[in-house]
Amino acid sequence: MDGSVSEPTPHRMVNPSTLAPAVGFAHAVVAEGRMVFLGGQTGHRADESIDDGLVAQFDQACANVVEALRAAGARPEHLVSLQIVTTDAAAYRASRGPIGEGYRRHFGRHYPAMALLEVSGLFDEEALVELIGVAVVPPEG
Repeated sequence: MDGSVSEPTPHRMVNPSTLAPAVGFAHAVVAEGRMVFLGGQTGHRADESIDDGLVAQFDQACANVVEALRAAGARPEHLVSLQIVTTDAAAYRASRGPIGEGYRRHFGRHYPAMALLEVSGLFDEEALVELIGVAVVPPEG
């Protein structure tokens, strides 16, 4: 099993050699502590404006996840699960390079258990991506 990650995390990432290599995600995460469930974060700024384009919206959604974590007393490395919901999986795949840069800008090289889901639409018709996460803040000491 490869449990190593580049960024320090209090959780154990589990990537068994009997599964396909985990690139940009973990197959499983073993966590203990206080759970933080994040509401879906889109690319909206505090003033409710939203940029055009998947990459810009993804970057802002990541920033929103980090802000919600901070407000709950958690940090990006406490994420144990992140669901990426998009209205266009093909566009997401085509933009993997800049999307990956945005991801690392906000989360470093911490890759929790993740899934990418395509849906026909999100609540705000302008939104192209929404991030839904779970974090676990480890016990003190």
